[in-house]
Order: sequence, then structure tokens, then C-alpha cells
Amino acid sequence: MKFHYPLQKIVDLKGSEKSMAEWEYAASLGKLKAEEETLASLTRDLEQMAQALSEQTKRPTSLFEIQRMQEYIGWLEQRIRHQREGVRKAKEAARLRQRKLADRTVDEKVWLNARDRAKELFVQQALANEQNTLDEMAVMRAAASARR
Repeated sequence: MKFHYPLQKIVDLKGSEKSMAEWEYAASLGKLKAEEETLASLTRDLEQMAQALSEQTKRPTSLFEIQRMQEYIGWLEQRIRHQREGVRKAKEAARLRQRKLADRTVDEKVWLNARDRAKELFVQQALANEQNTLDEMAVMRAAASARR
């Protein structure tokens, strides 16, 4: 007799939900990495521009050029603030996806354990039935040989 778990579709569903949560978590980590790389790039650009402004002020330079560089630095600083907010949101999204994955993993494990317990019970009952059948056969043989 083969084991058939009547709630196997639920176990499969929980496995699918866990896989989906894994994909979502991986995607959120990828987005976080991209946001952090963009922030690092903007920070490098700001440092380079500040260095260039510093060097430019040591030489004779027009006021317009210095103002243009300062405006660009201001724009970079604004973008960095905005990008930090993007990084913060991406970190929060990654944390949420991680919690969701942990919940889905626990949920799947609960259903897998329930299925395993049902299978163990099935195997025990099958063994008990087999033993009862063997015992009954032994009793029948003993009774048949006692009649002879």
C-alpha cells in the first residue's frame, strides 16, 4: 500500500510560497546593492568635485566657473540625500522580505513535519496490519496442524 497524503497540495503550495519569498528577498537584496552602488558613485563624484573646486580656487578662475562648480556640488549633495533615503527604503524592503521568507520557511516546515508524522503513522499502521496478518496466518496453520 502506497502512502498518500491528502493535504499534499497544501504542502506544495507552502513550498511554492517559500520559493517565491526567496526570489523576492534576492530581488530586494539586488535593489539594495544597486542603491548602495549609486550612493557610492555620487559620493565619489562629490569628493572629486570638491577636490577640483579646491584646486580651481588656487588658480585664477572666473567667478562664474566657481559658482557653476558650487551649484553642481549642491546638486550632488541633494542627490546624495535623496539616494540615502533610497538606500534606507531598500534596506527596509529587504528586512521585510527577509521576515516574510522566515515566516514562509517556518510555515513550510510545519506542513512538512505534519506530512512526515502522517507518513510515520501510516508506516506504523501498515506494519501493525502486516504483523496481524502474519499472526493470523500462524494461528490458522497451528490450528490446522493441531487438527491432523
